[in-house]
Formats: sequence, C-alpha cells, structure tokens
Amino acid sequence: MSHRCRMRVAACGVLAIVTGWGATGAWGADAAQSPLISRRIFFGNPDKTVAHLSPDGTKLAYVAPSKGVLNIWVGPTSAPDQAQPVTADKKRGITRYFWSYDNRHILYLQDADGDENWHVYSVHLESRRVLDLTPFEKVAAQIEAVSHKFPKEILVGLNNRDPQFHDIHRVNIATGDRQLVEQNSGFASYVCDDEYRVRFAMRFTPDGGAEYLQSDKDKGWVNFIRVPMEDTATTSIAGFDKSLARVYLIDSRGRDTGALKLLDLASGEEKLLASNDKADIRDVVLHPTEKNVEAVIFNYLRSDWQTFDPKVAADLEYLKTVAPGEIDLADRTLDNQQWIVVFVQDDGPTQYYHFDRAQRKATFLFVNRAALKGLPLVHMHPLVIKSRDGLELVCYLSLPRDVDPDQDGKPDRPCPLALNVHGGPWARDSWGYDPECQLLANRGYGVLQVNYRGSSGFGKSFLNAGNREWAAKMHDDLLDAVDWAVREKIADPKRIAIMGGSYGGYATLVGLTFTPEVFACGVDIVGPSNILTLLSTIPPYWEPAKQMFRDRVGDFSSEEGRQFLLSRSPLSHVEKIQRPLLIGQGAQDPRVKQAEADQIVKAMQEKKIPVTYVLYPDEGHGFVRPENRLSFYAVTEAFLAEHLGGRAEPFGDAFAGSSLQVPVGADGVQGLAAALGQRSEDLPAQDAEAVKPSADAKPATGRRPAAGTKPTRPTKPPARAR
Repeated sequence: MSHRCRMRVAACGVLAIVTGWGATGAWGADAAQSPLISRRIFFGNPDKTVAHLSPDGTKLAYVAPSKGVLNIWVGPTSAPDQAQPVTADKKRGITRYFWSYDNRHILYLQDADGDENWHVYSVHLESRRVLDLTPFEKVAAQIEAVSHKFPKEILVGLNNRDPQFHDIHRVNIATGDRQLVEQNSGFASYVCDDEYRVRFAMRFTPDGGAEYLQSDKDKGWVNFIRVPMEDTATTSIAGFDKSLARVYLIDSRGRDTGALKLLDLASGEEKLLASNDKADIRDVVLHPTEKNVEAVIFNYLRSDWQTFDPKVAADLEYLKTVAPGEIDLADRTLDNQQWIVVFVQDDGPTQYYHFDRAQRKATFLFVNRAALKGLPLVHMHPLVIKSRDGLELVCYLSLPRDVDPDQDGKPDRPCPLALNVHGGPWARDSWGYDPECQLLANRGYGVLQVNYRGSSGFGKSFLNAGNREWAAKMHDDLLDAVDWAVREKIADPKRIAIMGGSYGGYATLVGLTFTPEVFACGVDIVGPSNILTLLSTIPPYWEPAKQMFRDRVGDFSSEEGRQFLLSRSPLSHVEKIQRPLLIGQGAQDPRVKQAEADQIVKAMQEKKIPVTYVLYPDEGHGFVRPENRLSFYAVTEAFLAEHLGGRAEPFGDAFAGSSLQVPVGADGVQGLAAALGQRSEDLPAQDAEAVKPSADAKPATGRRPAAGTKPTRPTKPPARAR
C-alpha cells in the first residue's frame, strides 16, 4: 500500500490563436464569428502537471518539458520555482512516476515507442544516476507493492521466467538487487500487504468467475472467496487495515453496485462502509499509516465525496472556497498533514494547490496549461438518455458557443455533431476538461459522449448488459443517443460523425459498416476491424484472463463462436461502407496490432472504397508524442471540415518532428498531400502503394484482450502516484 493510500477502483500563449479556417459555406460562415484556437494549445505539451510530494513533504515533483520533452522536475516544496529536471528523456517523455519512501529516489515507468514492455527506473536525486531496475527485453514489469516500512525496496512483478505469468520480486531501488518472493504458478494477480507478504492470489475459473485464495503457511493456498462471473468486474480486494487482519473489499455480490466493505479475516464478519445505488466506488481514501477510511468517492454524473473523518470533511469545506471545480486529492505526505489538491474544471486549466492542513492554508502552485486561461472554451453538460430498452445512459454534451452562446446546453439551432465513443469498452467517460471536445466544439461541432452498456462504474447489471453485445445492443445505445440529439434539435442528421479510439475505433468501423447511412464520416483511432484477429494476438501475460473475453466478447474456441464473432466484425461487412473514413494507427501497438488497420484498408482498396490511413512507426495504443498528436489532429480537423462543414486550422507546421506516414489516401483529405510534401526532408517518405498486411493478420488461434482493455493487474505505478 502507498503512503497516499488512495485506491482507484481509473507552453503556448494566448497569442497562438489564429484566424484561418477550412471549409466555408453556410455553417463555416456562421462559425467564423468565434476565434479559432490553435490545436497546439490543446495537444502540445502541458506547462506542468502530475505533481507529487515527497513522503516527508520537503520536496515537490512534477512533470514539465525539458528541451521539448516531458521529464520529472524536483524542487523544494517551499520554493517550487527552484525545481530542476532530474531525468533527461529525449524522445517519448515521462509521466508515470512516484516517490520512494527514502525521499532520495524517484521511480518511474517507461516503455519503448508504446510497446507496453514497461521498465521500472529509479533516479537518485543528488547524483541524477538513473538505474534500470528491470533490465529485461520483452518483459512487462509491473509494480506490485510499495510500503513505507521498507523505504529502500519495492515489490515488482516480472514475466521474464514465463511470459504468461508475473513472479513477484523484492527489488532494492538503489542497487537493483532482486530477490524472488513468489513464483507465479498460474494466477492472474496478487494482493500484498505492507509487510511485503503475499496474502492473496486471484485466478479466473472455467465458469467465468474468479476465486481469491489466501496464503496459509501450513496449507499453501486455501480458498478465501469466490466471485461469480457477473461480479468479477465489480468485486475485488482493495487493501488492508492497520492490523493487517482485516481487508477492505469492493463488493457487488448480492447487490448491483460495488460497495466498500471491511472483512475480518478471522471471524468472517463483514461490515458495510459505503455504497451508492447508481455508481460503484470510484476511490477510497485511507489514512496513510492508520489505514482507516477517511473518504470515498462515487461518480455517476459528477464526482461525489462521502467523508468519514470530520477533519477531512472540514478540509473539503474549506477547499471548496479556494477555487472552482471538482476537488481531487492527488497526493499526501506520510504524516497526512500536507496534500496536493487538484481543482478540475470543464472549461479551463487544471489548478494545483499545496494544502497545509494544520494551518488550513492552500497555496497555489500552477495550472497545467496556462494558455487555456481566458479562451472561449465550452461547458460539458451531464445528462441521462434512455435506451430503447429502458437503460439509463449517462452522457455528456458539449456545444459550440456559436449555437449555444449562454452555454446552457440548449442550442439555438441544430449543428454538426461528433459522436465521440470512449475506449475500453470496460471504461467510461466522465465530466471534466477534454481537449478533443474543446477542439471539436471550437471548430463548430457539438460533441456527444455516451456511456453505452458495458461501460464501467454504473454497477454490474449495466456492465454485464454489454456482454456479447459488440456491434449489437452496445451500438444501439449509440444510435439511441444520436436519435435523441436529432429529436432535441441539437444535431443536424445529415452532418453527424462517429469517432473514437480503441473500442471507440471499433465502434466507428461498426457505424460505417452496420449502419452505413447514419454517419456522414468516421475517424477510427487504433480500433480493431476483426475480433478474431484481435483475439489471436493476446500478449502472453493476459492469457490468465482469456475466459473473461469468452464471456464478455464471444467464445472464440468453438466454430459457432468464431462465426458469431466474424458476424460482429466490421471487416466482414466492409463492402457496405459508403461514407469517408480516416484511420489512425500506431505501428508498435501491442493491443490492437497494426494488422487490424492494414487488413481493413487493404479490403477497402480491393473494393475501390476510398480511405485515408495515417500510421505512426513510433507509437503504440494511442499517440503520446505531442508532435504526433498535433499532426494527427491536424489531419482529423481537415477531414471533418471537409465532410461536416466546420472549420479547420491550416496545416502549417503541424507535421514538424512527427513520424507521420500516410500509406494510403493522402489525396482524400484536402491539403494533406501538399502539406506532406512541404515538411522536412528528414522525415519518413510516404508510400502511396497499397498497404501490405502485417504478419499478425492471421486467423484466430489464441486470445487477446479487447481494444483498450488492460491486463487483470495493469502495469502502472501504485495508487500513490495518482
């Protein structure tokens, strides 16, 4: 457990505003009344972000650009302006890090070009010496535990012995010395305590459920609890209290939403601590050392705190007077007297404050993007739309100021709409600042985000309603939301785009193949085109979760199941595509392989269906390098302007420093071919020939997690790093 004890159950100036726009016509002329905001403000590097306090509170770390690349900076908490970079990454940037308990090291995770083979590094703050604690090729390291009781060591999971399973090692952060703690004999995940003892192990069962086993020094692994299939996504062990004899559970068994319980391991007595009828527990805030629950956070339409400690309740009341926005507790010192508090807004930058609890004084630190201040950004309006079969779909609507000048969520007239579909699918959209939504709204489009069935956070019934409903009821939910927007005279039915990343990219392909006349165009970002080939390239360490994909996506082990999945795959219906399509893909993506994009592009070419294909050799499951983000959104807004009639910032220098390649369809986006010809000669040449399918495009023989999903125990810093 971390000293933050927070469990989650998920540099441009204002003068950068430009005045150019792309498409003209009736809509473009009306939209030109508001200033066009540079996409660099939305998608360039932040000024400063991801702030963390050292455990003793004397030092502050944050992420900021150093020579144009995001690195970790450290300075005195009392004088954050004196911070200096302590890392020197020159390419991809570092954003995932946390403090060690010795206050002398920072640990961070980084992969290569998005391949998700994470390494754990430590950097000594005085010497700036960087040490790779997990120096193995093609190994995905993951943090298992960090304890204040062992400030010089952490527990790390490594799949270097067997690619399918992570063994737990105790690693010295100063020397890199490793000691095997637990050899994995087939478990999907483990739960360790602050004494670095491996207390529980979890594995999936053949019936789709899960079982947690407890470590017994005499009997080995013994049964602890069994979790039915319908509860596996909403039930888990969340940690220990101070005695280490009781565990906190997020538990949906016998109810619909994941509630917080405290379970006595000796007596079996359970105590319900917190629950919500509409939402699962989002966060649990424990005291750093006492491990009592201080607060929990739910999120239905917006985040909602429930406090258990009167002092924390009083602190929150004071913090509400400090700055506008939703309050998020980003970090705490070991004595719990200093906090990093984040104020999240939907129409402005995120604000970071240092909060001294004893003095009840909040001191402003910085905003993440100063250039957002004073810009004509828009609000994100939460709402609930009913599906055709009665489910409540939590949605968010963002509208351009030109059609909704008072920003009440009710436009003066219908406008072009972007249906922006989240990935996962076992994830969710939430309220807050979203750079995609702001860019699209500024270009003249309404943006509708839908938490379709299968989204997480709304209880097990809602999540399980999406089981085996890819391209079926999950897509119906999206269509129902679009129909609502048309009925309410929010959307122009002839100018609706569908777009999204990962599962959202798959939904885009489904929209253009299964319902080819609904959408005017689509933007697919790292989306799978064939569920069978998607599942055939599962990373080996996701193998223990293969039964989950049978239950939630489809049974790829039988001929009947394979035919079912083929019927739900856009590649099987490619001939139905009638509307323009833009595809963006990272060549190093380990989740949705390049083959998923290659094969649908090839099929469209064979059928003489136009498509524009944008490829990044140095990206994985999404575009991390700001140069690549800027180039992709430059192409995207030009594409949307052409087909929806909104505006677009000229390409300009959007491709500078990007690895962008356009193997197919550069002529399909107005101005793209010319812009490609103008960029630096040292960038990769464009290949105008047909795409050749990669070696991964093959019939399904194995299993792979769905687009945008994570391993059962995701590779990420512990909760303290949030």
